[in-house]
Amino acid sequence: MLAGDLYDPSDAQLVGERREARRLVRDLNATTEDELDERADLVEALFGSTGAEPFVEPAFRCDYGYNLHVGDGFFANFDCVFLDVCRIEFGDRCMLGPGVHVYTATHPLDAAERARGPEYGKPVTVGDDVWVGGRAVLNPGVTVGDRAMVASGAVVTEDVPADAVVQGNPAEVVKRLD
Repeated sequence: MLAGDLYDPSDAQLVGERREARRLVRDLNATTEDELDERADLVEALFGSTGAEPFVEPAFRCDYGYNLHVGDGFFANFDCVFLDVCRIEFGDRCMLGPGVHVYTATHPLDAAERARGPEYGKPVTVGDDVWVGGRAVLNPGVTVGDRAMVASGAVVTEDVPADAVVQGNPAEVVKRLD
C-alpha cells in the first residue's frame, strides 16, 4: 500500500488499523474548545509525526492517521478529510481552510480490475508556508511547492510550483508570487 502497489483494502490488518484510527478520530471530534490539550494529544497519537503546535478543528476524517506528517504550526480548519493510504506530508506553517480534502487513494483504470476491488495510492507532499483554501482538493500524487496558495474550490491534479497561486478545476497557475 505505502509503496503505491495494488493492495486489498479488505485485508484484516488494514481493517483493524482503520478501525483504530476511527476510534481516535471519534475522540478527537468529540473534544470541545475547553479541551485543547486533549485534542493536541489525540492529534499527536493519530498522526505519524507532528511538529510544534499542530491544530486540527473538528470534524476531521482520515483513513489511517499514521501516514499523516505535519510540520510546525500546522492548522486544519473544520471538516478536513485526508484519505491517507499513502504518506501525506505538510511542511511548516501550512494552513488549510474548511473542508479541504487530500486524497492519496486511487483505483485502477481498467473497469474489470477495479470491480475486483484492489486499490493503490500515490503520496501527496505540501511544502512550507502553503495556504490551501476552503473546499480545495489535492489529488493523489501531487506536490505543492513552498509558499504556494491553492484557491478555494481548486481541484489540484498536477504539481503546483513554489511561489504560485492556483485556482480552478483543474487548478491552473494564475499568478506568480515574488
